[in-house]
Amino acid sequence: MEQNIRVTVNGEEQQSAVEPRTLLVHYLRDVLNLTGTHVGCDTGQCGACTVLLNGQPVKSCMVLAVQADGAQVQTVEGLARNGEYHPIQAAFWEKHGLQCGFCTPGMMMAAVGLLQRNPNPTDAEIREQLEGNLCRCTGYQNIVAAVRSAADAMRTGAAQPATAGTAGE
Repeated sequence: MEQNIRVTVNGEEQQSAVEPRTLLVHYLRDVLNLTGTHVGCDTGQCGACTVLLNGQPVKSCMVLAVQADGAQVQTVEGLARNGEYHPIQAAFWEKHGLQCGFCTPGMMMAAVGLLQRNPNPTDAEIREQLEGNLCRCTGYQNIVAAVRSAADAMRTGAAQPATAGTAGE
């Protein structure tokens, strides 16, 4: 039996009827067509599906869609504003914090969650926050540099270049 939920996703209220066992990651991808949130391991190990739930990074493969009823969800698609990259997207691009891109949305969302709580993290704090997000392509150094660069840009209000798309999708 389906259950009705109401979730605000990237600032837009969504109402849907979902099966109680539907994972948030599948709700986002299959119902709302927000495919920037990637399905990786389905066991909470890789972090590719990380989104912000009420401002906190969560692995959306570990949350039922019905648990998000009444909540605010932000995905990688919600980062860019008015055709401009969010500072984390610009920094990942500029600092080569992405390779194949599969882990990138989850890394970005985990980093945004950190920077909202701590606008000036140390490299150790960045690494600790990203511990649950796995990347098979990099040695993480460029990812840490990207998060540090985004933190600097967010604190100083540095402008980000306009884009035609959304980095990290």
